[in-house]
Amino acid sequence: MDVGMGMLATASELRRLRPDADLVLATDPDGMPWGVRTPEDLTARALLVASSAAAEQPDLLIVACNTATLHALPAIQESLGPEMPVLGTLPAVQPAAAAGGAFAVWGTPTGVRSPQLDELLRRSAPDVPVARVACHGLSDAIERADPEAVAAAIAAAADRTPADVRSVVLACTHYELVTPQIQTALQRGSRTAPTLYGSAETLAVQALTRLGLQPRLAAPVTGCLTVLRSGRVESLPEAARAYPHAERLQAPRAATRPVGRQ
Repeated sequence: MDVGMGMLATASELRRLRPDADLVLATDPDGMPWGVRTPEDLTARALLVASSAAAEQPDLLIVACNTATLHALPAIQESLGPEMPVLGTLPAVQPAAAAGGAFAVWGTPTGVRSPQLDELLRRSAPDVPVARVACHGLSDAIERADPEAVAAAIAAAADRTPADVRSVVLACTHYELVTPQIQTALQRGSRTAPTLYGSAETLAVQALTRLGLQPRLAAPVTGCLTVLRSGRVESLPEAARAYPHAERLQAPRAATRPVGRQ
């Protein structure tokens, strides 16, 4: 679950690791964007999406949204109860800190100023210089697949990123859909571009581990795809086609739940 297409990176990685897995993508276009909402409002929207996802009776619910995890994960876990395992997404602060040197955290305005991020940085990077970069409008531009708006938002965030950072934590899952553009924007002259740390690959592996499953990369693509948009069974939005992650999900041999089936 995520507010929108940010979960495509994690879902695509899950499809790569387990082509036979049935995937349910639960989004909230009616409540978009989440990153500028108050924590209370965001939590209310996230609970609605979690409820629609849980109605599909999945084996595991992945909150593939950093901001929702930071603000709403405990409420989601309490709402769904112990019988529904829930896996959240935290910014990859720990590997960035372990790599050494100063790093930046790119996130939504709500996410980069959250007390939960404060605590995560205190635990994982207590003595490391960290720049928090609020990427205004970036997730929304990615959601619309608007290349000019994406480029402008990335350029603005890159300009506010200190030149001495060695790593950049992508603390919004949407950003992992445009990592090549971010890498290019952070390449300053002859300097080596900072290493980008996302969460999709780690999250997919954690999901399989939580379920006691092993990767089956060579398995036939038999997994079904169900898309819920604010509780409605629909198709992936047209804008998703701008990203190769969606193409993997829509592999020719994969079945898709018919739109309108209840």
